[in-house]
Amino acid sequence: MKNIMSVFGRSPFVPLQMHMEKVSVCVNKIPETLELYRQEDTEGVEKISKQISKLEHEADLIKHDIRGSLPRGIFTPVNRSSILKILDIQDKIANKSENTAILLTFKQAKKFDGFDDALSEFTNLCIATFHGAEVVIERLDELLETGFGGHEAHNVHELIDKVAVLEHEVDVSQRELIRKLLKYEDSISYGDFFLWTRIIRQLSGIADSADELAAAVRLLLEAH
Repeated sequence: MKNIMSVFGRSPFVPLQMHMEKVSVCVNKIPETLELYRQEDTEGVEKISKQISKLEHEADLIKHDIRGSLPRGIFTPVNRSSILKILDIQDKIANKSENTAILLTFKQAKKFDGFDDALSEFTNLCIATFHGAEVVIERLDELLETGFGGHEAHNVHELIDKVAVLEHEVDVSQRELIRKLLKYEDSISYGDFFLWTRIIRQLSGIADSADELAAAVRLLLEAH
């Protein structure tokens, strides 16, 4: 992509932010997909799943172009390996979003009392954690302008801490969700139990990767 190559001169972070925009669209389609799944709208779920897969592919194209266009052997304000690490974590988030959507197309798993609300709360926390990390990535240009110090660095540190807190809340919510699921292990099929646990694992992976992403920016700050 010609535009990727041109923006590196402005900031090493702009291409990452372009990639993150595509990742964000993937993540933001998950609640809609889950709602269609609750309504047993298999065609709707299949449609959104294909959209997410297309978006993930587009994010992959941006990722490959960034890797191929990232300057080598010249001075940059940020280590090349740091940029690639952040890019790889963002890529994992897009992959987990796609995996979640694909799992929802496999079969209509059985519902039971209290699980839908718990799943919604858990999903919202996962996505909130991602959005926290997304804001951190959006602030990278300001960090660069201030030399990774001062008031802006302090603000970003606080945002990173908030992501860590949210990720902990996701862990707590996940444990409660699994407990609810286990209460019904004798009344649901092994296939349904397996599917729900896989879906939960992929959703929690989005939050885990968001926390990892924020931590990578923390390391970037500490390096400066």
